[in-house]
Amino acid sequence: MSKQSHLHCSFCGRNRDEVKILIAGQEGHICENCVEHAQEIIAQELNVKNDNLSSNFKLNIKKPSEIKSFLDEYVIGQDDAKKVLSVAVYNHYKRIAHKQTDDVEIEKSNIIMVGETGTGKTLLAKTIARMLNVPFAIVDATVFTEAGYVGEDVESMLTRLLQNCNYDVPAAERGIVYVDEIDKIARKGDNPSITRDVSGEGVQQGLLKMLEGTEVLVPPQGGRKHPEQKMIKIDTKNILFICGGAFDGIDKVIARRVNTNAIGFNVNKELQDAQRNNLLEFINAQDLKGFGLIPELLGRLPIVTHLNPLDKETLRNILTEPKNSLIKQYSKLFELENITLKIDEEVLDFMVEKALEYKLGARGLRSICESILTDAMFEMPGTGETYLHISADYAERMFSKSKLNLLKVA
Repeated sequence: MSKQSHLHCSFCGRNRDEVKILIAGQEGHICENCVEHAQEIIAQELNVKNDNLSSNFKLNIKKPSEIKSFLDEYVIGQDDAKKVLSVAVYNHYKRIAHKQTDDVEIEKSNIIMVGETGTGKTLLAKTIARMLNVPFAIVDATVFTEAGYVGEDVESMLTRLLQNCNYDVPAAERGIVYVDEIDKIARKGDNPSITRDVSGEGVQQGLLKMLEGTEVLVPPQGGRKHPEQKMIKIDTKNILFICGGAFDGIDKVIARRVNTNAIGFNVNKELQDAQRNNLLEFINAQDLKGFGLIPELLGRLPIVTHLNPLDKETLRNILTEPKNSLIKQYSKLFELENITLKIDEEVLDFMVEKALEYKLGARGLRSICESILTDAMFEMPGTGETYLHISADYAERMFSKSKLNLLKVA
């Protein structure tokens, strides 16, 4: 008994009587208080080491000019949007890596991109996530409804992010979420409605705290289907939100503010026409508010950038220049069948003209390529032929047989 009373913790020196548990080792003892304290130190040290290097995602921060160069390899044109995105993303991850030592706290810079359909909004966000090697999720704002209604809660966008990084929470807390079709949750009028705007203003209000940064309890398997599931806590203060939308009709809102009908001897008519064709370059938060986004949401999306409409030259370059351009993709498809594909320059010009004619954007180029090449892709595999030459006559003949040819010009 006396021997027991002389036992003490080798770390803190407390006697056996002063502690609940005393664990014996080969040459010493440790009490439960010291074990808890040691556990806290281990957890803290591991967190510091893993702060910027998650288990699976090694953050690859590059300078803005390097980010833009990488984007140039995959996305043609849109230099203004690329520059804005590169700086915003670089500052965001520099902010995460920076250990705060004074009173200056750098806030995060969420982004909103405005551009017509098919101009490359989603492609820009995807390409940046690939380069940085961070978890990335694309979510569609059209599926969200106000809490309590049929549809998805806004928290489900974080479920998608968690699933994409195999439920690695530290990695997810440094990820990027691209919220597509943000314009579809605009409220129906500029005045607050007395009735419920279930998939509009209510969703915008649900996004507020998440965009700014808060701890959110996320259902790992999605919302209401598994009510018994254990929630995962995610802090959104270091998650970068990029929102994109076509905002169809916002040019009329901008036109009311921007004077493109000035008259006089010194008026540059060509400049006026160019401005009238691309009013999006004058976009600001006030126009987005007029379209139906609430001021509180716009305050949490401080960086507004636009994507230019695609002209003939840009569409032509999209067909051949990027690393994964459409012509390279189709050449690879035929190459897998040991067929060499040759497409005349006139055919590329024909595709671009049709894409501009039907106002289908870069996405429309794919449909046009399919309509021209489908017959060849159907007939040639298994015939032993090794060469396919697409001439202008062949392209026009194939296109005229397709359903696309029946589209009315907008």
